[in-house]
Amino acid sequence: MIQRSTLREQLAEALREEILAGRLAPDAEFTVREIAEQYGVSATPVREALVDLSAQGLLEVEQHRGYRIKQLTLTDFQQMVEALALVSDGVLHRNPLLARRREAGDAFTSIRRRAVAARQAALAGDLDILIAYDLRYWRELDALLDNPHVGEFLDRLRVRCWAFLVPRLRGGERLAGRLWAGHLPLADAIETGDLAEAGQLLCEYRSHILALAAELGGP
Repeated sequence: MIQRSTLREQLAEALREEILAGRLAPDAEFTVREIAEQYGVSATPVREALVDLSAQGLLEVEQHRGYRIKQLTLTDFQQMVEALALVSDGVLHRNPLLARRREAGDAFTSIRRRAVAARQAALAGDLDILIAYDLRYWRELDALLDNPHVGEFLDRLRVRCWAFLVPRLRGGERLAGRLWAGHLPLADAIETGDLAEAGQLLCEYRSHILALAAELGGP
């Protein structure tokens, strides 16, 4: 079945991509009118999209001035990773995804494709491609839980984590070999039902991005 997204959703996704691509800087300010003119649409869907992005923690409302990209701190990042850990570890402990692995053959075929593409982009230091495939990879894994509320929560945290990292990663230093590339082993562990290995890989993933964030610095 073809699902048609609304203009509101399309605008929110477009602006989210602008943030993750670093084309909207952390201190950027803009108004509903400016975005409406940029995309050639009316103010109503723009206002709705900006409200959605504010609810997702990516924007802040500037009183009587418009909107600003939310400036996340290193403490924010560390707390978001902690929240990811609490939920992910809880999911593994409850084990619904691993229990259903044999029913998800087609899904894992797609997940593995995303994993391969993400790994190649990480090793090459291609940030734009990595972010796109990384988020799709996690979304498809989360979809196996059959709990859209958990999946939406995790997705929003991961998007905000990338929003913190992107402007710091685009500082001009070589990225090849510095980005996490463990997508495929994690997919293999989950597909084969190796709970201990999956937990270890998730722990290594979190340690990696926390160390990277600390290395990159910032408030």
